[in-house]
Amino acid sequence: MTAAMARRWLHLVVGGALLMPYFLFVGTVVLALLGVPDFFTDPPALALTFTLALPLVAVTALVPAARPPAVALARGLTGTAPDALADGPARGRVDRSRTACWYVLHLGLGGVVAGATLAVPPFAVLLLALPVVRPGPGSPYALPTAGPALYLAPLAGLALLAALAGVAAGAGAVLARTAPVLLGPSPRERLERAERRAAELAVRNRLAREVHDSVGHALSAIALQATAARRLLDGPAAEGRAFAGEALSAIEETARRTVGELDAVLGVLRESGPDPGTAAPGLAEGLPALLERTRAAGCRVTVRGTPPGVLPPPLDREAYRIVQEGLANALKHAPGAPVLLRLERTASGLSVRVAQPLPPAPPGPSAGGGRGLAGVTERARLLGGSATAGPCGGDWVLEVTLPTGAAPVPRTGKETR
Repeated sequence: MTAAMARRWLHLVVGGALLMPYFLFVGTVVLALLGVPDFFTDPPALALTFTLALPLVAVTALVPAARPPAVALARGLTGTAPDALADGPARGRVDRSRTACWYVLHLGLGGVVAGATLAVPPFAVLLLALPVVRPGPGSPYALPTAGPALYLAPLAGLALLAALAGVAAGAGAVLARTAPVLLGPSPRERLERAERRAAELAVRNRLAREVHDSVGHALSAIALQATAARRLLDGPAAEGRAFAGEALSAIEETARRTVGELDAVLGVLRESGPDPGTAAPGLAEGLPALLERTRAAGCRVTVRGTPPGVLPPPLDREAYRIVQEGLANALKHAPGAPVLLRLERTASGLSVRVAQPLPPAPPGPSAGGGRGLAGVTERARLLGGSATAGPCGGDWVLEVTLPTGAAPVPRTGKETR
């Protein structure tokens, strides 16, 4: 006997136990109406009691709360895949009807198998021992006491046990096949489950982007600042100490800010914190400090264009993250190369362009920049914009367009170094 067959047999026995209150209630009524002294020993009364108990099972199973315990039993004992069964109470009429059919099938087959499990093994053991142990004169069974039938009794006992196992296996297979049909989610529940799964994946992807863009950028900047400070400490004393002090101050400020952003993201994972997007500053608020940290790490950044002005908060934060990732990508792949950051407000939206001379190995997925650039693309698409990255005229260019729906701001050509 396999483990799956044993679990299904146990599930059937549980069904027989659940049927017993209905069986005894109906049996008591039948006993009173028909005057049967003991319906357990009267086969017609026993069959009538069993038959009348099943409609009562169906009526009580129409309660919406009846489905969760049935699903829990089916998952644990029939080996059905968790996704194949529904979650929560039955809400619609069709779902309640399917649940009632399941209870009738489960308790009906369970009553038959449980009754046979109680009755067949003792009788089979009696048949197996019949050639050796003869029943007394008061035995309720009409068993042979002599002749060939006496010595064929053990074979009959083994056949009864095999038949019981076969019936239990067949009934268990029927329950396993019908559980997804009768206890499975309805089309509406499948759609709701798919929507919940999509929402969970969207939250996970957003958290991954936030962690990558905030913590990843900070760690890249800290590593480069620490490396530069260590090298300059080995140089001229005055110049080395001065730059090292600036680098260590930048490391301290970057680490302090990143701890706050990381705590906000972890708060979302604990379901006790704010939206991770609110941890990021806006473009106008955070750009000066971001440029200062990037330049302190050794990256020569030139900014062209005018500040984008007042933007909607979600767009403002996402634009900051996009610029942050573009500068982090430049730090990672060409720390000492000049970087041009251009911000432009147009009639259709906000344009962000980060360009740097092509390094010997252009940044990209193979160079470790794939996740960040993919995150930029996701952010742009969520806002209805677009993002491209790749070689362009001897430079590696990241260009992002975000729609704002605002009027264009005249470009002055002001340049910040």
